[in-house]
Amino acid sequence: MTKKIGKPEIFSLGLQHVLAMYAGAILVPLVVGGALQFTPQQIAFLVSIDLLTCGIATILQSMKGKYIGLGLPVVLGTSFVAVSPMIMVGTNYGISAIYGSIIAAGIFIILFSGLFGKLIKLFPPVVTGTVVSIIGLSLIPTGIKNMGGGASSSDFGSVENLILSFGVLTVILVMNRFLKGFLRAISVLTGIIVGTIAAAFMGKIDTEAVADANWFHIPTPFHFSTPSFEIVPILTMILVGIVILVESTGAFLALAKMTDRELTEKEITRGYRTEGIAFTLGGIFNAFPYSTFAQNVGLVQLSGIKTRSVTIACGFILIGLGLVPKIAALATLIPTSVLGGATVIMFGMVVSSGIKMLNGVDFTDNNNLLIIACSISLGLGATVVPELFAGLPDTLRIIVSDGIITGSLTAIILNMIFNMRPKRSIQVIPDVTLEAKVKNLS
Repeated sequence: MTKKIGKPEIFSLGLQHVLAMYAGAILVPLVVGGALQFTPQQIAFLVSIDLLTCGIATILQSMKGKYIGLGLPVVLGTSFVAVSPMIMVGTNYGISAIYGSIIAAGIFIILFSGLFGKLIKLFPPVVTGTVVSIIGLSLIPTGIKNMGGGASSSDFGSVENLILSFGVLTVILVMNRFLKGFLRAISVLTGIIVGTIAAAFMGKIDTEAVADANWFHIPTPFHFSTPSFEIVPILTMILVGIVILVESTGAFLALAKMTDRELTEKEITRGYRTEGIAFTLGGIFNAFPYSTFAQNVGLVQLSGIKTRSVTIACGFILIGLGLVPKIAALATLIPTSVLGGATVIMFGMVVSSGIKMLNGVDFTDNNNLLIIACSISLGLGATVVPELFAGLPDTLRIIVSDGIITGSLTAIILNMIFNMRPKRSIQVIPDVTLEAKVKNLS
């Protein structure tokens, strides 16, 4: 959009980002809270504080300061990479150790963000394009499952769910084909609203969660437990943090490409430092580690709106939802199949962005083809067949159990092997005969 975006439009576009990430944002607290046997009231608190912390982290990352903030249209949400480690730590060491380890990992990332920022040279186009493509490809199965109503749904793949999901997909495609400007930019929001209204007429909306939710909620630090610091949980969460940084780097570089920016080492360092702050906030407020959400990267590409004001508005909306659980619960009315129809196209747009980034790669070089082939194969394979690594020790399984991380690390390592070989110094041997002839002539 070339014209200036007004405040009502910014709010609508920010709300669109909220709805795009909402299911993922609340899923983690539901899973972790259930596994740790939290009461329904505790889980409701966990969801609210998670949304509020997501909002704060999103605003900090979207802004551009001297020491923090990437300054890109970034939305941060709860990292799925941390789910299993959090449950493991909570089961073996107690809830207090979870939050102590998250705080420690956040401080570690903040302190070493400059060192991590220097590693940006490990991400040439062949790596960044591959990583972004893997992010999209790894998320598509989740989008497809959502289209059917959710993997654990009793009516998975029912005609009603397919009608809703493909109906939402159709609305988004039609609006992108025939509309322009702001109306085209809010195609995802419109599709979700139309799909939810249709679901209500089909009797697939349950308002019980809205009725039970509180009107107001005041966040308090260390609500569940005062943090304790145990060495094994801390090392585990530091490893989780490093893995999340690898995943976020692909999203950073994809957004930079979309906004025609070339990220510098200092900017990447600011981005990492902000994610470290988000980690620390998550620990203080008894929430979660946070990372950049790929579905919102796809939404930026699809909507064509690349201004930071929209994601900052998204952050403020998330804070409002965290403070008013009654309003936050309204988003739970959206059926999974409706969200699936919207997210599947956004995940596909992430793949498209990765392919676009690969345009600058020399495909006549067989090494680059090997890097792309192995990385995508292992990344997608680990996503579709996660039990492949079930027999590995817990520490290694944290690294490779996520297809995005597996593929990303493969791309980085293979690029170092094939394309970052040390240059051999060439020794110049003087031509003694020629020197002698010149001397005789003189």
